Amino acid sequence: MTPNDPLPQSPSHAEHSREAKRVTTIGAWLDGILSAVKVVVGSLVGSAALIADGIHSLSDLITDGFVFAAIHYGRQGPDNDHQYGHGRIETLTTLLLGSVLIFVAGGIAWSSLDRLVSGTQINAPGLVAIAITLLALLSKEWIFRYTMRVAKRVQSKLLEANAWHSRSDALSTAVVLVALTGAQFGLGWLDAVAAVIVGLLVGKVGWDLLWDSARELVDTALPEDAQQQMHAVAESVPGVDSVHDLRTRQSAGWVMVDLHVVVGSTVSVSEAHEIGNEVSRRLRRAFPALTDVIFHIDPEDDAGEGDPSRLPGLPLRPEVEATLDARWHKHPVWRTRSDLQLHYLNGKISVSLIVGDAIHQPPQCLASQLKALASDIEWLGNVEVLFITRAASNAF
Repeated sequence: MTPNDPLPQSPSHAEHSREAKRVTTIGAWLDGILSAVKVVVGSLVGSAALIADGIHSLSDLITDGFVFAAIHYGRQGPDNDHQYGHGRIETLTTLLLGSVLIFVAGGIAWSSLDRLVSGTQINAPGLVAIAITLLALLSKEWIFRYTMRVAKRVQSKLLEANAWHSRSDALSTAVVLVALTGAQFGLGWLDAVAAVIVGLLVGKVGWDLLWDSARELVDTALPEDAQQQMHAVAESVPGVDSVHDLRTRQSAGWVMVDLHVVVGSTVSVSEAHEIGNEVSRRLRRAFPALTDVIFHIDPEDDAGEGDPSRLPGLPLRPEVEATLDARWHKHPVWRTRSDLQLHYLNGKISVSLIVGDAIHQPPQCLASQLKALASDIEWLGNVEVLFITRAASNAF
């Protein structure tokens, strides 16, 4: 594995997954207990609103199950079928929860408006029912804050969506509390007013989560300032002449980037690759959310010229050697060469001939002779002859 390959799950990533599962499990237990208590107490005191709120808490328990499964599978590392990981599972589940929040918001507002229009009378529930509803409200607000704190720490939009789902339950419980308190004092209409406000708030949160998840699914890039920071980090690496075609996308709070790195035209392949590795290392240090960095090495800046692989290409080494041999086979430089280096630059192929045996002519003169013999080759660029001494050739 090279430094630019996707990293396996790190201990911190695994710890984040455990923490996300822990808070979801706690929330599920709380939802189950609250659902049972609300339904039982609502039945005993004859409060339809409290029973309905208990059923709402039960829906939270069901979504907790979806969230737990999504965290379990979405935080797994890459495999043969999902080579970029499983983060999209979290994104899709967040999209689902955002939709659920919008429907919940509409349901809260509609049911209370319906009670107001129909003139439904709410019987005085008693202080026990009000106290239990208040306790449920405080419990759901606590789990909202706890889940949101973990969501920010592990960078999970899914947990954030589930936190807001808990907040929607807390707000619907607040509506029930207002309704029960109002009924206790003969002011049942307060329920409808509070419900409409709560519905709008919950609907806004649902829409924001829906919008953010949809943008992630269509591979929306990071903000421009973040891309500029990445660009600056990459260009700060020694040996990097420039950077272009930097592209980013996100998946479940993690970031992937690919970029073209321009290095010196005569740099060796191994040195150019190591320069790219250093770019990858510095980007990962500067942006901990990066899970995948793909770099492409360019010997010249071809930004704005489109994808070179879609254009007619220059001949490769076998064809180059055959074409040159047809013209240079009698020349002593060609016959005694120890190496042939090809440089694909500016739409041409420049040739460097490495010669081990001494030839009593200046290298520039020999290069001019070779160039003249191959003047009919359109793709031939510069020609140079380099002498190497025996001592240097035997070095190790």
